[in-house]
Amino acid sequence: MSLNHCAVVTAEPATAIRVKALAILRAGLAATGETDFWPAIHAAEGLTLAGHGREVRAALEPRLATETDARRRCGLARELVRAGDLAKVADVAAVLSSPDPSGHVHAAESLFKVGEIGDPAVMDRAFAERENIRLHLMAAAALARRGGTEPLAAIRRALHGTDPDGIMLAGWILGQIGDDADIEPLRSRLADAPTPLIRAFLEHALALRGDAEGLEALARNLASADEAIRAAAANIAGEARAEATAAALVRLLDDPALDVQIRAAHSLLILAH
Repeated sequence: MSLNHCAVVTAEPATAIRVKALAILRAGLAATGETDFWPAIHAAEGLTLAGHGREVRAALEPRLATETDARRRCGLARELVRAGDLAKVADVAAVLSSPDPSGHVHAAESLFKVGEIGDPAVMDRAFAERENIRLHLMAAAALARRGGTEPLAAIRRALHGTDPDGIMLAGWILGQIGDDADIEPLRSRLADAPTPLIRAFLEHALALRGDAEGLEALARNLASADEAIRAAAANIAGEARAEATAAALVRLLDDPALDVQIRAAHSLLILAH
């Protein structure tokens, strides 16, 4: 269903929504404040998926050339890969293989997001890491996306564990690459979710799997007083094809938080196709 058929457009034409969404993403991409780096990266993702990869490459290539922070280099290189510059996979892989551990989680996550592995031996070592649950699970996600059965089993075990980060990340990953068999295990963790944000991640994972209750929770979370939950919900609404949330997403284009605006704009553009 396109935005032309969503109830939201009774008050505002779909073309006007698209223009506003693209303007938000472009403003986000150009933002340079200290707290704007990751919103800018999220804006780059939205613009690429809307067909503006060349614009993204022009904006991010100069930034990658001068960026020294390992985590930020991962974000920049990842979005350049998504925008069509596959050579930048090597930049992300270099962070994962670096002796400096500060960017390892971001590198594994970035490779997962673009469907790459980098050096298989390095990724296997990251998966073997047990003290850093985030690194273990993001490496597992990258390997599982390529068909690894043990990495997928490890993700499912983490969902049933006690580590809050493990529960949240396992839920998010299973929403992305799991299957219908994960719906009940995800639902089983809702009641004892350690925090409201982790519960939201589990609800959104259910929404991604097409679960009706998960989709209802996703819609509620778009109105959460917690900015992080609103942003997470706005981010997933498009991926989950939650067309019933279109009106709420349009309202979030005027949210006080830039990242929420960007996530809502991205999802509206997805729902328009």
